[in-house]
Amino acid sequence: MTHPRPDLALQALADFWVDMGLEEARALRTWRPARSAAGSTAPAIRPPSAPRLPADPPPAQRGAPRKINNNPINDAKRLASQAESLAELRAIVEQYDGCPLKKAAKTTVVCDGAFDADVMIVGEAPGGEEDARGLPFVGRAGQLLDRMLATVGLTRQANVYITNLIYWRPPGNRDPSPVEMQMCAPFLLRQIELKKPKLLLTAGKFATHAMLNKEDGIMKLRGRKLSYMQDGMAAIPCIPMLHPAYLLRNPADKAKAWDDLRTIAKLCDDLGIKRGAAV
Repeated sequence: MTHPRPDLALQALADFWVDMGLEEARALRTWRPARSAAGSTAPAIRPPSAPRLPADPPPAQRGAPRKINNNPINDAKRLASQAESLAELRAIVEQYDGCPLKKAAKTTVVCDGAFDADVMIVGEAPGGEEDARGLPFVGRAGQLLDRMLATVGLTRQANVYITNLIYWRPPGNRDPSPVEMQMCAPFLLRQIELKKPKLLLTAGKFATHAMLNKEDGIMKLRGRKLSYMQDGMAAIPCIPMLHPAYLLRNPADKAKAWDDLRTIAKLCDDLGIKRGAAV
């Protein structure tokens, strides 16, 4: 049945589509059928068809997942496990290119001291002087550390082995990032496995938190007899120390450091660690 007023029917349909949110239907509101000279609607002219709802786009085609051929942390674990001695491990670390810090560093700073030492010190990262010379704790802070240790008969030449959490200097001496520490951690863990120290000393807050998984401030942790835990090894006694760089900035706290050194000396004697003559 033909609607008596097709123009009104089309207008109503246009209003419906506009109300449904299809802006394209507004064009129908302004459309009017052509009329003949007699005033009748011309049947030859057809109104535009009602707009169609857009079809759902085809699902996006996902490409095959990109394969990652190397993982620097896994590479570090694999390489560290291959070392059978501290000398081999040092050579492996020097050849390792997985840590971005190496690109800006002058040298790789792995360790210093006696390989057969019973006391192992872990610091944070190389500074400018260490980066230039390729040895840990050789700048002003390192020289102060040597003098501190000598007061209780400990030296890197005889009974102390020194390393860091990180083996390349961070730009601007900033703190190492968690990812950078994860890249270097397998080498540090392997050093401890090969070294089997009787006593660990952590220099400063950063190394203490990383090694002992503690969050207390260094002033609360310093001088305390704590334990370092590592899978496959017995607990190792560990004493946190104030970092010598901190003591250079805060000489009034050297008395605290002296108290800690006396604690370290007594624990060495209790553990059977041979000390030299105090200086």
